[in-house]
Amino acid sequence: MANTAATQTTAAPHAAYESGLWSWIATVDHKRIGTLYLFTALFFFLFGGLEAFLMRLQLAQPNGHVVSAELYNQLFTMHGTTMVFLAIMPLSAAFFNYLIPLQIGARDVAFPRLNAFSYWVYLLGAIFITVPIFFELAPNGGWFGYAPLTTIQFSGGLNIDFWVMGLQILGISSLAAAFNFITTIINLRAPGMTLMRMPMFTWMSFIVQFLLILAFPAITVALVFLLFDRFFGTNFYTLAAGADPLLWQHLFWIFGHPEVYILILPAFGLVSEILPTFSKKPLFGYHVMVYSGIMIGFLGFGVWAHHMFAVGMGATADAIFAMATMLIAIPTGVKIFNWIATMWAGEVSFTTPMKFAIGLLALFTIGGISGVMHSSAPADTQQTDTYFVVAHFHYVLFGGSIMGIFGGIYFYFPKMFGRYMSESLGNWHFWLNFIGMNLTFFPMHFSGMLGMPRRIYSYDAGQGWEKFNMASTIGTVLLIIATLIFVINFLKSRKGGSVAPNDAWGAGTLEWSIPSPPPDYNFAQIPTVTSRYPLWDLKHPEMTSDISHASPDAATVADAHAAPMHEETGGKTAAELGIPMPFSTLKPLFAALGLVIMFAGLLFMHTDKFALAMTTTIGGAALLIGSLYAWLTSPLE
Repeated sequence: MANTAATQTTAAPHAAYESGLWSWIATVDHKRIGTLYLFTALFFFLFGGLEAFLMRLQLAQPNGHVVSAELYNQLFTMHGTTMVFLAIMPLSAAFFNYLIPLQIGARDVAFPRLNAFSYWVYLLGAIFITVPIFFELAPNGGWFGYAPLTTIQFSGGLNIDFWVMGLQILGISSLAAAFNFITTIINLRAPGMTLMRMPMFTWMSFIVQFLLILAFPAITVALVFLLFDRFFGTNFYTLAAGADPLLWQHLFWIFGHPEVYILILPAFGLVSEILPTFSKKPLFGYHVMVYSGIMIGFLGFGVWAHHMFAVGMGATADAIFAMATMLIAIPTGVKIFNWIATMWAGEVSFTTPMKFAIGLLALFTIGGISGVMHSSAPADTQQTDTYFVVAHFHYVLFGGSIMGIFGGIYFYFPKMFGRYMSESLGNWHFWLNFIGMNLTFFPMHFSGMLGMPRRIYSYDAGQGWEKFNMASTIGTVLLIIATLIFVINFLKSRKGGSVAPNDAWGAGTLEWSIPSPPPDYNFAQIPTVTSRYPLWDLKHPEMTSDISHASPDAATVADAHAAPMHEETGGKTAAELGIPMPFSTLKPLFAALGLVIMFAGLLFMHTDKFALAMTTTIGGAALLIGSLYAWLTSPLE
């Protein structure tokens, strides 16, 4: 099955949705949905950074009075929730949506409407969980939401309710997208695109979708238990009724540690596209890189309790999870050494994307080293719940995920918008970001070793933490300046950047063979793939001479494949070329809206407005079911 459209009926799209704002609201085009994810997630990245800045202002000096303790708790909780669920994951989803069909030679994802549904659920869920902070009703129990502290007995009010239901809404978005991308990658690859010819970004994305499907049910169960405890008086987390005080921690961290790899593997995939392109040589050890990614995903489910060394699980459990934590460093180290080997003896060009990719190598390595330190239960017992841990996971998530995503944005911006981003502004962004990141988070290692606890909103002078906190605050200011430069560069370059050709960087994978930005149908003719770098086979066969090809050798049939791969269509539309494409439709939006309204109705369960709660919940369910019925019974095209 080469592409979705091949099995569907040709029809004219709805005229009302062809242009303007409606064309974006009703779109089911994977590229437009990827762009929507990108802009939305970048907004929440800025919002999460503002939350972090307010916290750093509060902690810049002892006994700060910038925000109250309650607002600090809300900022702390929402910063983690925003960055993990509303920024980094959706930024990765932006690349999933935009790149996976292009990299595998497909015209769209397997289920275009489900793809739109995933985005609208994400957007509405993000609004649902974020807006309460403007009314001082934001979640305030930490992004990890430890029960029983988050039960109604200890956390009354609506704050935690927004968090419990918001995460479930966002989880539905992630799961729907995961099933969609798995189906897309398995079924819609172009002829000759075997699994071991897929670009590394698609491979890492493929692994991430399985992690999502396997990890999210654990936190869903934990959240459903907490929802029932809060709304219906059950006792899943009530210690007085005999509940296990560690139940929440196990359920949360069974999700929480694979989540780390859900956040980092897409960035690894982007780096694995950037480094070969700017080193002018194929990725070193492709097969090992694939297997190491699979191994990271597999082992990621066996290390969760290293977050719990301080809870008294016993020596046997501590030893098992300590060894698993040490073991998972091996496939991660393999990736780092293979990236270095890719650059070794290559014709390295230090463009902005390349700098961010190399920055990930350096900063993620630092975070990985401090992570391996936590595999020692005695050391972890001293470091847990201190700022040493804050330093560790920010080196992993900011130094890793964010650096890789920034590199990916600079790298794929010409493909998405047809123009280059400014290299000069990009250099300023990179160096301020790199310096600011280290100035913000490296001092936290020292304040943590001096005993500064996490999650405190104030501290007394004389404990040796003052200079480290001030340095972190100054570093945060640099990060804000760097991010503002990026925003200026991003917005300015969309219309005023230098025009980019189809193959903006001289890369070797399929997405660079079509116009920039791509037409709605992606490929006028589905290409035939004979190796991992089809464009290099055509343009620079000497670069891929050591890579196994299909028979006959791609280098000997370059002329035969050049025409369909570079076919000029003169700007013709899909209809003019006779390529069937899905209708734009509002049904996924209405279904997502019904879902969120249904969850929102539960907010009134704590009040005396039971009738309103039931009316809102049933009304939302009715809208959801009605929209799904209309969605499933109407033609796709």
